[in-house]
Amino acid sequence: MFFRSVISAGLIAGSMLVGTAATAAADPPGCTAADLAGVMSGVNAATQSYLFSHPDVNAFFTGLKGKSREQMATEIAAYADANPQVRDELRGVRQPAADFRERCNAPVPGGPMGAPAPDGPMGAPVPEGPMG
Repeated sequence: MFFRSVISAGLIAGSMLVGTAATAAADPPGCTAADLAGVMSGVNAATQSYLFSHPDVNAFFTGLKGKSREQMATEIAAYADANPQVRDELRGVRQPAADFRERCNAPVPGGPMGAPAPDGPMGAPVPEGPMG
């Protein structure tokens, strides 16, 4: 009886793995939801580290809270123009997300009502609302 249960469980698990492998094989390498989650986790952690180690940049982005999307876009563009090194460093931090979008033909995260959000001057989509 125990032996039969073990074999049944093994067959069920094996069929689940085969079904999962077929689904995953349909996507280009490294383009699964899990891959996206991993990339974005890394980008978010690197952004956090950057902002904590650059208090002036952190203060600027924190100051955007409560502003309209248009105001944020204007202020971010002006800040990027005035601080090209910060702009380039933040683009570097976000590069893995851009690489993922390019490699996997993934759209830029949506803006209001599902419309694509334009890339801002820092290489990130312009936030939809306060603090993104």
